[in-house]
Amino acid sequence: MRFSSKRRIALALATLLLFSTNPALAKPKKPTLAQIEAAKKKEAEAKKAAVAAAARLTKANLTLKQLISVANTARVRYEAARAELARATSEADLAAASYQEALKQVKAAHDAIGRLATNAYIMGGGFTDFDSLLHSDGPQDLMDRLSTLDSLGEQNTQALFRFKAAEDAAREAKKLADAAEERQRVATAKVAEAKAEADAARDAQQKEVDRLQKIQDQVLKELNAAKKTRVTLEQQRQLALLEEANATIAQGTAIYTRVWPDIGFKGRSTTRSTPEMREKAVEFAKKQVLARKPYIWGDEGPNSFDCSGLVYAAYRSAGLGWPNWDRLNSSLYFSYTKHVPIKDLVPGDLLFYSYKGTVNTIHHITIYAGNGMMWEANSKDRGLLFSSIYSVKGLMPYGGRV
Repeated sequence: MRFSSKRRIALALATLLLFSTNPALAKPKKPTLAQIEAAKKKEAEAKKAAVAAAARLTKANLTLKQLISVANTARVRYEAARAELARATSEADLAAASYQEALKQVKAAHDAIGRLATNAYIMGGGFTDFDSLLHSDGPQDLMDRLSTLDSLGEQNTQALFRFKAAEDAAREAKKLADAAEERQRVATAKVAEAKAEADAARDAQQKEVDRLQKIQDQVLKELNAAKKTRVTLEQQRQLALLEEANATIAQGTAIYTRVWPDIGFKGRSTTRSTPEMREKAVEFAKKQVLARKPYIWGDEGPNSFDCSGLVYAAYRSAGLGWPNWDRLNSSLYFSYTKHVPIKDLVPGDLLFYSYKGTVNTIHHITIYAGNGMMWEANSKDRGLLFSSIYSVKGLMPYGGRV
């Protein structure tokens, strides 16, 4: 008997030492108002950074649109210059063709003059200087020589005038076409240069936009993380306070029924877990209970748990994560899972306990272990337990399959 007393004293001292040397186990971890205010401040700073990043991005996008407009205008000018160059080339080709046709006409006239001279010689017309005339240096020289030879006749003179006019027109047309082609070459080079500059500016601006977009994405990611942290802290605090309040009321309420009747409860129509996930969740809960970890309001591990915290941590360890699986309290989990009759429960399903048989008076949640047993974070006094599903009165008529 004395030895037993010593053991009890030693155990009490060890427990006292454990809780006094480990602040995380000595007091609840419900988020404080100061923590929530700090989270709000961080969220506001992240939001301010996101707004500034968005403003820079908007400005960069506006500049990008302007540069794209410049590039498009340059492209239009470039295409117009190409079209003009094509027209000038066509005109030059026509002028060259006309020039070749004129040369043919001059050759024909020259041949006609030769025949006339031959005939005149045969007929004794006295064209003694015509041989040198036929070997003149060009049309102008020929015209000068022929001006003194009236005997060639009006026909030959008109033919040579037509040749000279055609040759002059063709030469002028080719000169104009060459000038137009040179202008188009210069204009095309300028437009190509402008287009290259505009494209380079657009590419540079696009890189800047991409960089700013990356920054904004990161800032928004940080903002969302800050917001989620703030919401999670507020949510955890409120849910813990609500569940704690319900549990306190339940302790002072006389519950006379083992299982409440069904009054038309509704839950999810689908499940999110697989049999393998449910098995892992059960194993996790079992491990925490066997490790005799303490019950602390608002905690979800790894060192301590409340009832809904154990459920949340068990399925999180099985692979379910946000947004499909979030930290809720007992009554919300009841509405957020698929309802399964008590007789159809499988290990991993959730059990719910209410002090009035309604959803908003659910104060406790456990994980079904099979064979009428459950793993639970029971209370501050009893800790984490392996117990019968009927060891707590007021069982709801349905379990919840995650």
